[in-house]
Amino acid sequence: MLHAPSLRLAALPFALSLVPQSAAADAPHWSFANLSVNRLDWSSGTEQRTADDAAKSDFTYLEIEGGAGFSWGEVYAFVDIENPGHDRFDEASGGSENLRTAAKVTSHLYLGESPFSLYLHVYDFRDYGYDGREQDQVIGLGYRHTFASGLWVKPFLAAARVQSDGYTGSNGGMLGWVAGYDFSAFDQAFSVTNWHEQTFDRDAEYLSQNYVGARADSVGTNGAVALWWHPHRLITTGVQYRYADNKLGTPKQYQNAMIYSLKFNFL
Repeated sequence: MLHAPSLRLAALPFALSLVPQSAAADAPHWSFANLSVNRLDWSSGTEQRTADDAAKSDFTYLEIEGGAGFSWGEVYAFVDIENPGHDRFDEASGGSENLRTAAKVTSHLYLGESPFSLYLHVYDFRDYGYDGREQDQVIGLGYRHTFASGLWVKPFLAAARVQSDGYTGSNGGMLGWVAGYDFSAFDQAFSVTNWHEQTFDRDAEYLSQNYVGARADSVGTNGAVALWWHPHRLITTGVQYRYADNKLGTPKQYQNAMIYSLKFNFL
């Protein structure tokens, strides 16, 4: 069974060490946290395209997620447990529904009064049945802007490093963003969000060692677009369109899924 230390977010202490020491006394300007249950349903086309290479199978995952904003910057994090209750290697599915974990920490450390920031990002993925692991460590320049309409966007451009069972070292760069917009309809509160990551100039050795069968292209795409309904302050439900290309272990193939989520907001 999974224990918390097995997540081993090695870069998290490094990221936290960059937070100003006065931060502990700085009350957050905003914060949120939730616990959710989610069902990811891959398209039939994705399941066919990946059948012989990092095969995709629908799965349920539990997630704890939260974030906070301070005068010095902002931090966001989540931890997912995929296929909870399954064995480390799931015999019935041939390994496609193994117990897995994914975790991510991102932060914008503000550069004075400007809209620019030092951007830090750590993503850690583990497939326990195959002893597979990959941790992406990203550092670069971020930006924050809210339009008069209420649309907000936080893009970043960064250098990337990876630690995995197949390759450890620098791994090109990453261009990405998170964006969102809150609105009302039918006397109900809704929001639309998008996260997107475009990796580029990835290392040739990484592409050979971390993809089975064929080598992936140097550019990879990863992201999701979501529509959220907020019927009550304690409850959020939503649907996400998940997309990826030359990522998630499958080279030269587009992958897409729908994710159905129910969140309990406890902060």
